[in-house]
Amino acid sequence: MTVHFIGAGPGDPELLTVRAMRLIQTCPVILYAGSLIPEAIVELASPEALRVNTAGLNLDEIIAQLCMADRQGKDVARLHSGDPALYGAVAEQWRRLEEQGIDCQIIPGVNAFSASAAELGRELTVPGLVQTVILTRYQGKVPMPEGEQLTALARHRATLAIHLGVVRLPQIVAELMPHYGPDCPVAVCYRVSQPEQRIFRGRLDDIVRRVQSQGIHRSALVLVGRALQPQGAAESWLYQEGKAHIFRPRGRRRKSVPGASPAGAALASSRPPQKVAGSPGKSPGQSSKSG
Repeated sequence: MTVHFIGAGPGDPELLTVRAMRLIQTCPVILYAGSLIPEAIVELASPEALRVNTAGLNLDEIIAQLCMADRQGKDVARLHSGDPALYGAVAEQWRRLEEQGIDCQIIPGVNAFSASAAELGRELTVPGLVQTVILTRYQGKVPMPEGEQLTALARHRATLAIHLGVVRLPQIVAELMPHYGPDCPVAVCYRVSQPEQRIFRGRLDDIVRRVQSQGIHRSALVLVGRALQPQGAAESWLYQEGKAHIFRPRGRRRKSVPGASPAGAALASSRPPQKVAGSPGKSPGQSSKSG
């Protein structure tokens, strides 16, 4: 028996990993984190599977459910939103299960920050502009450790992905403004990849008005940084002509293939000859009929 902690990603079932999909469909017991897991993902489970909504359960009650499945020899798909490595409350469950000698496994999921960047059509690290992404949350009921307050992180001027903080957006803006400037691009990404998805783009000096007028108070990620609007940024050296690296040594001679790009030429030169099904020895353009 194994408890599989599964990252359900940002909500779109098509963004589940293949392994996550298989386990959800085959595990006889499904524990899911309430409304954080869209119904479309829970419905992937077998009709015969036991489905337990853990939103109203405390930690002891959740562990009791997992231990019961262990006694029955039934694998469990334990669904958490996003990726279990970030703000997933997985660590304490794992520790309790280890004490019980129950086997556990983590299946990673798509992070909210990467799903948001994809929807924005942006790379969060831009050459010559920013090469660091900081994943954090805003201080709420649980205080931040010393040195991890937002004002301390803002001094790096890295791309910031701020979880669990949209309800305190005015405070976030006030703390970031001295370090990033009023014109710094911001995106507030609400329920990315889900049917309710909404994305608000703006700057530090106007994002509060844009978001609060729409009543967004939860389930949103705040992205901040110059990479969101990288005017005049340098291009990566990786694909520049004349730049050598381990896969493209300086001075390498390229084999020319008429009508093909250099990349196409490399692919064409590496493909084995293809046969036409049902016509041994025929070329693709050669008819199998005579006359």
